[in-house]
Amino acid sequence: MEEKQIALQIEDLQVCYGPIEAVRKVNLIVKEQSVVALLGANGAGKTSMLRTISGLTPASSGKIIYYGKDITNIAAEKIAKLGLAQAPEGRQIFTDLTVDENLKAGAYTVKDKKIIKKCYERCFRHFPRLQERRNQMANTLSGGELQMLAIARALMSNPKLLLLDEPSLGLAPLMVRDIFEIIKELREEGTTVLIVEQNAFQTLKIADYGYVLENGKVSIKGPSQELITDSNLVDAYLGGGK
Repeated sequence: MEEKQIALQIEDLQVCYGPIEAVRKVNLIVKEQSVVALLGANGAGKTSMLRTISGLTPASSGKIIYYGKDITNIAAEKIAKLGLAQAPEGRQIFTDLTVDENLKAGAYTVKDKKIIKKCYERCFRHFPRLQERRNQMANTLSGGELQMLAIARALMSNPKLLLLDEPSLGLAPLMVRDIFEIIKELREEGTTVLIVEQNAFQTLKIADYGYVLENGKVSIKGPSQELITDSNLVDAYLGGGK
């Protein structure tokens, strides 16, 4: 079996906010066409990691290597053009725009109209509800629909690597199930996913590999099937969610 290429490699990453060290010398690898889970309690440093990878928060030290290219502290717009997209925590949808206008905003780095058309088709295949609401104002959508729109908007940039920050937050159980099923489908289509989640059990069920952050450091890592079968670990570090 052919070894998968490394899409993302984090080396000794440190992120500080003044005297506070949010991320402490973290090492992490995301292989191409895989789903990697970044788990841990609130304040563990998960969102800081994603923001630093996507260029929104500066790294204090360490390296971020994306498909062999050092992207540490490169401007967020340049990183997006390299094929790395993030659906942030809290969704951050433009509520005064329609669903379609939000999707178009997600495609701002793509110049090829054929690719944009394919991205639209892909989004509506995964999220048919968004197609039904294409001309609707975003501020009229439900919480689940807003989360769909946040992921779809990130997909409009045709990313090779998709960063998802708490995609299940605040959603009803049926909607959570749908979102995780779509993440599995994205991997099968070739998109690499790094997902930050507190819903650890559900995340590990779809992930290939997992890292647990504790106080800004990796405390546990391993194939997700090994992590998910360790009941003590799930209870102690990851919370329930079964």
